[in-house]
Amino acid sequence: MKIAILMGSKSDYPVVQRAEEILKNFGIETETRIISAHRTPKVAAEFAEKAEENGIEVIIAAAGKAAHLAGVIAAGTPLPVIGIPMKSSTLDGLDSLLSVVQMPKGVPVATVAIDGAENAALLAVQILGVKYPKMRAAIREYKEKMEKEIISIDEEFHVKHFCQ
Repeated sequence: MKIAILMGSKSDYPVVQRAEEILKNFGIETETRIISAHRTPKVAAEFAEKAEENGIEVIIAAAGKAAHLAGVIAAGTPLPVIGIPMKSSTLDGLDSLLSVVQMPKGVPVATVAIDGAENAALLAVQILGVKYPKMRAAIREYKEKMEKEIISIDEEFHVKHFCQ
């Protein structure tokens, strides 16, 4: 299992790194690259074209402002692509969100929230879960653990604030 994580700029790495960490915790190999849809279009096209033969099964693409990276990659591969719109100084990331989510018919990109690296990674794990029962079980366990943590926090909060 291998997931590619692409970012349009090195400045995106602090956000992208959160996706890497989640995927590592699930035991998934990652390949992280800096590829710009606008400044390195030939590299982007070649990456998309060869991703499948290079063993990649899902691609996460993070970009800000015009944020065309996910779409450019999706246009050149049959693999699922998840876009992470990055918060930028321009319009607080709304421009990035709209660029990623407004894909033309025939070129789908799954889109998460602005700076939503964690959800991008979890969605990638769920996509792998279609093929790998081990990943499906792991995401189920992750969600059960999350549920237990929230129930515990709620119980502690409730006792502290309402049962005195």
